[in-house]
Amino acid sequence: MKAIFDDVSYQCSKLVTKSYSTSFTLATKMLGDSIRADIYNIYGFVRFADEIVDSFHDYNKEILFEKFEKELDDAIKDKISLNPILNSFQHTFHKYDIPRHLVDSFMKSMKMDLYKTVYNTDEEYKAYIYGSADVVGLMCLQVFVKGDEDQYEKLKKSAMSLGSAFQKVNFLRDLKADYEGLNRTYFPNTNLMELDEDSKKRIVDEISADFKLGFEGIEQLPNVAKFGVYTAYKYYNKLLQKLQNTPPLEIKNARIRVPNYQKFGLLATSYVNYKLNLV
Repeated sequence: MKAIFDDVSYQCSKLVTKSYSTSFTLATKMLGDSIRADIYNIYGFVRFADEIVDSFHDYNKEILFEKFEKELDDAIKDKISLNPILNSFQHTFHKYDIPRHLVDSFMKSMKMDLYKTVYNTDEEYKAYIYGSADVVGLMCLQVFVKGDEDQYEKLKKSAMSLGSAFQKVNFLRDLKADYEGLNRTYFPNTNLMELDEDSKKRIVDEISADFKLGFEGIEQLPNVAKFGVYTAYKYYNKLLQKLQNTPPLEIKNARIRVPNYQKFGLLATSYVNYKLNLV
């Protein structure tokens, strides 16, 4: 029965999420039952695409990405795929009428990572952020509002800002891995070899502005999504605070983390704030 295959596919997407990101898994668990699996499905898709360009150094990444892109097109067209991650994603894609241009923009940015290592201008940087992060926020938003076009348009800018904030925090945290392992630098007009407090402050201020606009949208989300998104917001905000308080030299030489005990503490405070209608 296809229902069994679909269930296996959903479980694969959930396993991918749990294996790659404890923080995102924790936040997703706080979403309503009716949408949780669909967010796992989106995460599994974007994670696999990202892994191709970031991790498979001993293989021909271009060929692997082309195959993945073709399988994605076929999955969306045929409404089924023997790749369980793409099978579960196409289900969510069609269920919520996710705009195809969001998926295409994401794949475009991922493909840029195959050959582009430096983003010299604000325009290049913004284009990459839009495709790699903003559209992921918009895909999730389409699920959160369950296809309600009016709500989607109302919350669109905030969802994009929150996606940008999450991605930029990752960039700042992963400076060492991106530069030394992948030879990539994302922040324009910033010499990462000479990162100083002024440069770091400029980046932190930019992310803080994204978080501020993103939080305005969280306050207006449906209850089925609000607590989960707020949990992710609190985690990434905490990570930004740690980066803000970390000397630039340490950021360049180590990956800053939020310990698990702090993650669960953030979850507890997030729950209290949510129940007291402080969100």
